[in-house]
Amino acid sequence: MDIIFTLEPSIVIQIVLAVFLPVLVGLVTTRVVASSVKAWLLAGLTLVTSVVTQLGAAVAGGIPFDIGLALLAVIPAFTISVATYYGLWKPTGIGKAAQDVTKTTLLK
Repeated sequence: MDIIFTLEPSIVIQIVLAVFLPVLVGLVTTRVVASSVKAWLLAGLTLVTSVVTQLGAAVAGGIPFDIGLALLAVIPAFTISVATYYGLWKPTGIGKAAQDVTKTTLLK
């Protein structure tokens, strides 16, 4: 019996993006933006990154694009994003710091 361990590059990319998407949402929103808006923005960004990542993998591999796989991959990616926000970014203060960044802070 052979045992192998492989990692699809597209899956790794999507997971890494899912980890950092909450920080991106924090950078483009302010504290006064409702949590529901932030959640929908995160869900939308997760959907876009999932479709683009799977489309890139299909083009790179010369295989047909499977929209079902791309849409199904949104669920774990969104879960990873939310868990990372509440488990890492919020407790360490990075989530709050991302909300405090302004254009002038970024351009200094």
